[in-house]
Amino acid sequence: MASKFHLALPCLSISKVRKFYVDGLGAKEGRSAQNWIDIDLFGNQMTFTKSGPFNFESKSYSFNGEILPSFHFGIILEREDWLNLKHTVTVNKIPLKSEIQFLNGKKGEHESFFIEDPNGFTVEFKCFTQTDQVFTKA
Repeated sequence: MASKFHLALPCLSISKVRKFYVDGLGAKEGRSAQNWIDIDLFGNQMTFTKSGPFNFESKSYSFNGEILPSFHFGIILEREDWLNLKHTVTVNKIPLKSEIQFLNGKKGEHESFFIEDPNGFTVEFKCFTQTDQVFTKA
């Protein structure tokens, strides 16, 4: 059974969230009010609530010489959707924090790029070489 996720996060500005996710990434806006907004990100519900800065300190980690954030969230996309989104990010001049290929030549091989939203949250978009290997052990 395919399920969708719901993620609720604090934010600094509803208008900046709308501009980044809807205008910048092409996501759809769902319900909203003065202090919150629902974003439809590839069929998943993200709710941003205006509540001020999020004070979460976490360490980063190293993978193949790349420094990656321990705290982040992301979406797994089919290759064509991933390439289209990466093009959209480039056209809209959203800076890439990192771009990396994981597990080259092994089970679970995938590519990712990371961007930062206006709240300082890191968002990862990944696509697997073999889509049936998302949870396969290497």
